[in-house]
Amino acid sequence: MSLKPTPVSRASPNRAGATLDAFLRWREASIIVVAILLTIYFQAVNENFLTSANLETVSQFIAASAIIACGEVMLLICGEIDLSVGQVFALAPFLMHFGTNAGLPIIVAILLALVACGLIGAINGFITVKLRVPSFVTTLGTLYILNGVTLTLSHGSPVETGGSEAMGNFLGASPYAEILWAFAAVAVMHYVLRQTRWGLHTIATGGNLIGAAEAGINVARIKIGNFVLTSVLGGLTGILEAHRIGSIDPLAGGTTVMFLAVAAGVIGGTPLAGGSGTIIGALVGAIVLGVLRDGFTLQGINAYTFDIIIGAAILLAMISNIHLGRLRRGGGR
Repeated sequence: MSLKPTPVSRASPNRAGATLDAFLRWREASIIVVAILLTIYFQAVNENFLTSANLETVSQFIAASAIIACGEVMLLICGEIDLSVGQVFALAPFLMHFGTNAGLPIIVAILLALVACGLIGAINGFITVKLRVPSFVTTLGTLYILNGVTLTLSHGSPVETGGSEAMGNFLGASPYAEILWAFAAVAVMHYVLRQTRWGLHTIATGGNLIGAAEAGINVARIKIGNFVLTSVLGGLTGILEAHRIGSIDPLAGGTTVMFLAVAAGVIGGTPLAGGSGTIIGALVGAIVLGVLRDGFTLQGINAYTFDIIIGAAILLAMISNIHLGRLRRGGGR
C-alpha cells in the first residue's frame, strides 16, 4: 500500500514562501511593522501614550511632515529635492496675514499666498531644469533668500493669525483638523502617483530621463510641476500650523520641517536615486518619526537624542530599501 503525502505538508512551505514574497513586494510593509512595534513599546513603557490627549499631540507631530512629504516624494521620484520648502512654510502665513490686513477675505488671502508659493516653486523648477543648476544648489539658495524675505517682512516678530474661530478650527485649530488635512493630502497624492498619467510620467522621468523624453514625455514640465506642487503643499502646511498654534512665527519651519519631511519619505521607502516612491510609505514614515518624538518626550529623553535617532533611522531605512529592492527584483544579493 503506497503512502501519499498530504496536500497540507506540500502546500505549507509554498504558502509560507508566497506570503514572504508578497510581504517583500509590498514596499510599505516593513515600515508599517516598525510603526506598530514602536507604538506597542511606548505604550508598554508609558501607559499614557495611547490616551486621547497624547494621541492629539502625536497627530500634530505627524501632520506637517506628512503633508510636505507628499511633495518631496514626488520630487525625489524625479531625482530632485527641495530644500527651501521649510522657508516657504514660514513665509506663506505672513503673506496670508498681509492679505487679510489689506482687507481681503481670508480665503482670498490664502489662495493668493498659495499662488505666491507656487511661483516660488516654478522659479526653483525653472532654474533647475532650464538653467541646469542642481536642485540641491537651487533650493539651498532659495532657502536663504526666503528666510531673509520672511524676517524682513515680519521684522522678526510673530503676529496673530486673525480670522474667525470657525475658519481657524477648519484650518487647524481644532484638535485633529491638521491630521485630517494630512490624510486628505496623502489620499489625493497617492491617487495621483498611482492612477494618473502625471504620476506615471513622474516615475518614468526619474527612472530614465532620456528614455522618458524620447517617449514623448515633457520631462521639464513634470519636474517644474512637482516643484510647484511641493511649494504649494509647504505653504499650505505653514498656514495650517499657524492656525493650530494661533500665531505666525517667522522662525517657524526652516530646515527642521523640511528634513523631517524628506526623512519621512526616505524612511517610508522612497529612494534618493529616484525612479520609484510611495506616498503611503511617506505617511507611515511620518508616523514613525512622530511616535519616536513623542515617545522619547514622554520618557524624558533629551531632545538632542532625537536627531541621533533620525540619522540612524534614515541610514537603516536606506540600507533596508536597497536590499529589499534587490530581493523584489529577484537578485538576492
